Amino acid sequence: MIIAAVAGGASVLSFAPWGWWPIQLLTLAVLFYQVLRADSIRASFFIGWAFGFAWCFAGVHWLTIAISRFGGLPLPLAWIAIGLLSVYMGLHCAAAMGGAAWLRKRWALSLPAANLLVLPALWAVSEWTRGWLFTGFPWASSGYAHNVSPLAGYAPLLGVFGIGWIVAITAGALLLLMHPTRKPALSLIAAVWMGGWTLHMIEWTVPAGQPLTVRLVQANIPLQTKFDPNHIGNTLRRYQELVMAEPADLIAIPETGIPVFPQQLPAGYLDMYGQFARKTGSAVVLGMPFADSPTRYANSVMGLGPTLAKPYRYDKHHLVPFGEFIPFGFRWFTDMMSIPLGDQTRGHALQPSFAVKDQRVLPNICYENNFGEEIAAQLSNGKNAGSRATILLNISELAWYGESVAIPQHLQISQMRTLETGRPMLAATNNGATVVIDGRGAVQASLPYYQAGVLKATVQGMTGDTPYIVLQNRLVLLLAAGAVLAAWLLSRRRKANA
Repeated sequence: MIIAAVAGGASVLSFAPWGWWPIQLLTLAVLFYQVLRADSIRASFFIGWAFGFAWCFAGVHWLTIAISRFGGLPLPLAWIAIGLLSVYMGLHCAAAMGGAAWLRKRWALSLPAANLLVLPALWAVSEWTRGWLFTGFPWASSGYAHNVSPLAGYAPLLGVFGIGWIVAITAGALLLLMHPTRKPALSLIAAVWMGGWTLHMIEWTVPAGQPLTVRLVQANIPLQTKFDPNHIGNTLRRYQELVMAEPADLIAIPETGIPVFPQQLPAGYLDMYGQFARKTGSAVVLGMPFADSPTRYANSVMGLGPTLAKPYRYDKHHLVPFGEFIPFGFRWFTDMMSIPLGDQTRGHALQPSFAVKDQRVLPNICYENNFGEEIAAQLSNGKNAGSRATILLNISELAWYGESVAIPQHLQISQMRTLETGRPMLAATNNGATVVIDGRGAVQASLPYYQAGVLKATVQGMTGDTPYIVLQNRLVLLLAAGAVLAAWLLSRRRKANA
């Protein structure tokens, strides 16, 4: 368990900002080796748990900043909270490794069948499961480390969980290099990695319409003052100045850039943005909360355009547990913190994009960027090809996590979404990463972190469906199920020939 925990913790180095993705192949190989040499199913379960616990704790340790510095929870309690989250997250890996050990024993699997079929399949299913169970928490899924590796070519086909499956197959094959099957294992490694490189050359989507000029506002307003009633007036004036400094086809400010409900704004404040949009031909996107009643409010996007009959509105659908909604039975925990807007109403799972000249823009807000299948479902939801989004827009407030690895990790997640969908993504944030990413996952323009500024760029919308948009995670789940079925058939054949 200690060796597995060290390997799980070291895996954080495979993600941004370090990006040493080969480490992940080795850490997974260590996990599989420890599971294969364990003397019982129970031991395999706890080895998997130790790996998953350390993987989560190292990957999301920065959550303590939001909980303690801005949430008001004492730091020791914040670390305990992250520890408890990691205890739970480790159970997904534990179930996968314990299940693999059980199947190996029950079916008397050969080493190649265990390494290449069962262990990778259950690893992929465990990552998928933690991405949706109890609303899901897929941060630091293994595939994210490979947005710049040859395996990135699989993203439009299999998505981030499919890449994780291929990583696990590679790890299992590495263990066979000292086995009599080393030549087939080496050939398999070469084939899957060459396959990723080849797939990356396929153009799954094509340009749509004329490019847009964009201005993405990064105001770098400290959270300590953002929600302070004594400073809200300065915040509102600051965004007004930055937005109206010059026109562009699309201008966006971050999540809750306007930190109060429309009813609380000075008279005529939103009208000024509308007048600017009509006068200059600019579409303006404002991150702000909306209150539909005294007890129902949402984290939202308002879109104002020169030809829109009424303002566009998008409400955040996938909310952050404890930060944006209170899980059943945990109000006592959230009452210990002082996070604003902490009990929100969910938006609909499927919401329309909005038109900006030749393009259609689909927003998502901060944490929603983690859920590729939900974004793919949004893209495939249009009644006809002309209503489907050609550009993704993420607005975020990542100042909650201080100067930590959360920002580069979130950027890496955004890059994976562009790889899966073949759509460019614009990201407007308060303190970073404010970027323009093209439809192949490359950052085209960006602002420095933790500095105020406005990012000016041009973005080309893309149209067409990648296989992932159509199939989402169904294909990788089908392949994982097929791998387990193949292992069972091989075990029956092996017994028949014994």
